Amino acid sequence: MLEEFKKFALRGNMLDLAIGVIIGAAFSKLVDSIVNDLLMPIIGALTGGLDFSNYFIALSSNVTAPSLAAAKAQGAVIAWGNFLTIFINFMIIAWILFMVIKAINKVQGAPKPAEVPADVKLLGEIKDILAKKS
Repeated sequence: MLEEFKKFALRGNMLDLAIGVIIGAAFSKLVDSIVNDLLMPIIGALTGGLDFSNYFIALSSNVTAPSLAAAKAQGAVIAWGNFLTIFINFMIIAWILFMVIKAINKVQGAPKPAEVPADVKLLGEIKDILAKKS
């Protein structure tokens, strides 16, 4: 059983998946930094110094705190600014992955069309001959 598990765990696909998850986690941190440290301050400056990470809607009258962390401690809140930041992260990741896949497809070239089997070609020729006779 241990030998079987070893074969499973060390298969190429499993290692590729593990490497992909590790690189994805690092990539996620990079995108978080791009959004939080570069883009959101620029967006904040363009909108008059707004800090989206602290925007929330209080769902209770007990919530009076000005910051999201303190407001969460006081009661239920809808953290729409935090959601906006995470949504921007997602869009950046999706766009970068789209561009990477597009570049890979361009480098690999268009896939060659599958060759038509001989029997299908023969049937096509027969169809064409019958069409001419009609």
